[in-house]
Amino acid sequence: MTTAQSATDLATTDPTAADPTAAPAGDVPRKGGVVTWACAPGFPPAVIFPFTPAERMGTRNILEFQALMYRTLYYFGSDGTPNVDYHQSIGEEPVWSEDGRTARVRIKPWKWSNGETVCADNVLFWVNLMKVKGPRYGEYVPGYFPDNLTEYGKLADDEVFFTFDKPYSKHWVLHNQLSTITPLPKAWDRTADGPANASGDLADVEAVYEHLMAEQGDIINEGNEHRTRWADSPVWSVVSGPWRLKSYTLEGVVTFVPNEHYSGPNKPHLDEFRQIPTFSDEEQYEVLKKGPDAEGGFQVGYLPLSFATEPAVDPVVGGPNPLAEHYTMHPQTAFCIRYISLNYNNPTVVGKMFAQTYLRQALQSVLDQDTAVRDIYQGYAYRQNGPVPMYPRTEYVSPRQREGAWPLPFDPKHAKELLEANGWDTSRTPAVCVRAGTGPGEAGEGIPEGTELTLLMRYVEGRPALTRLMEGFRDAAAEAGIELRLREIYGSVLVAEDAPCVPTEETPCLWEMCCWNGGWAYHHPTGEILFSTGAGGNFGFYTDPEADALIERTVTTDDLDVLYEYQDYIAEQVPVIFTPNFPIRLFEVANNLRGFGPINPYGMINPENWYYAEDPA
Repeated sequence: MTTAQSATDLATTDPTAADPTAAPAGDVPRKGGVVTWACAPGFPPAVIFPFTPAERMGTRNILEFQALMYRTLYYFGSDGTPNVDYHQSIGEEPVWSEDGRTARVRIKPWKWSNGETVCADNVLFWVNLMKVKGPRYGEYVPGYFPDNLTEYGKLADDEVFFTFDKPYSKHWVLHNQLSTITPLPKAWDRTADGPANASGDLADVEAVYEHLMAEQGDIINEGNEHRTRWADSPVWSVVSGPWRLKSYTLEGVVTFVPNEHYSGPNKPHLDEFRQIPTFSDEEQYEVLKKGPDAEGGFQVGYLPLSFATEPAVDPVVGGPNPLAEHYTMHPQTAFCIRYISLNYNNPTVVGKMFAQTYLRQALQSVLDQDTAVRDIYQGYAYRQNGPVPMYPRTEYVSPRQREGAWPLPFDPKHAKELLEANGWDTSRTPAVCVRAGTGPGEAGEGIPEGTELTLLMRYVEGRPALTRLMEGFRDAAAEAGIELRLREIYGSVLVAEDAPCVPTEETPCLWEMCCWNGGWAYHHPTGEILFSTGAGGNFGFYTDPEADALIERTVTTDDLDVLYEYQDYIAEQVPVIFTPNFPIRLFEVANNLRGFGPINPYGMINPENWYYAEDPA
């Protein structure tokens, strides 16, 4: 296999990724029934409009809520591998011009729940939103889609075209550009004054966007009462996916029922799907121990990593299940990375410190991933020291990373040496800057003499395993002279407050380090969404001309050597602090519930596939 081979051919998973608990052959799905799903603490859905801003760009909002109702143009990962599934996609496979610049996409005649046919205008509605309001969309990257289009439009009621400014990797265009599109219905193309034409006239986009944002209420306010009216809204009740919202309570209980007009495959078997909030790992575990048929029981939940009693055989396969009497375990191993965000836009000396590569390298060197994998995560986790996911296994991981030649292994002594070599007195904690300036052996621009090396590390509450990781991080950092001040925050509040920001008088942008126990799930791991200057997913506003140049090369070729060069550079520069990776959840599924696998590697859930088996005659 050469490194120049098509990336499409390389997105294959390890054989161990096959779901060992797929539905038994011969099962007959029973129509009806209710499934209650116990959600992870701290992240009730806050956004229903799928043009989601960066501060709410999370799995809970997008993949476990919006995607059940509003299907994207292309659907990925349904067979458990990181590939497109055209059968479940609204868009047919793109057809490319000979010069490799123009893609034509035909739209399948799916129906919206109000009877409208999904059409080219619905696609252009989304693209026009990105054209005008791109910076308010969490996956927008300046200079990329749709900025990299010289022309786009409608060829027919069921066909659109996109002409790019130069030839790009077709695999990348499909996975990282066209994948951002969610067709929006004509019923949403309006303002408070009546119908508009945002699908055909950019001048209408601003007013339509403001109207739709207002219709969902204040997405930052945890008490947003608009959520209780979303189900009956003439806007949000128009859906294309297999589910529609029945109700959403202020307590965070979300109830879905089947969309009777769903045009795609895999129509729901269940009568109802409920998402029930839990408030800590401990609460989740205690309820699951009682079984799915107990009063208030859950048919689907998760085994908190801190309650895994025995080591896993493998992060994908899992290990002994302490809840096996009532549940089957399905590790949800996603094509993602996990990390701690750093705020380069912090206007205090903290932002100046994060700009220093040596300081970031010191921080990475005091996070003991290997011990955490073994002792905290019981072997369900694995080391992640770069920007390309290690699981599911693909050829995207560079040989250096794949062979374990980590650039910054756990080494507090090395971290201490890095700081001392760059102007810090580490004889005490917090260390003190004793050599200010920008020359060799000095601390760097904007760091005055006498500055103490103390940082605020905020992380999501209610996750004991994460707390143990943070406490170990703090203790090892102190050995090197770095003071980490730990603070637990309710998850939804954390991601709203520690969000991408530019310092102003109204928003001083003072957060420092943030860990929401997650990171980013990729379609194709070229990095523009996370590490390009100004990208929507670049939460801390990291900027590096060399990284930008390397990323730009990765999107125009399928040559894996180019992807390897980019990822090895990022692993050494550590724009974020990489943390151990682990399954999004160790799902616990009632033993009589079928159709749960294979697990989607992008974090999607598919309750339309779930069913209770008919009792044998």
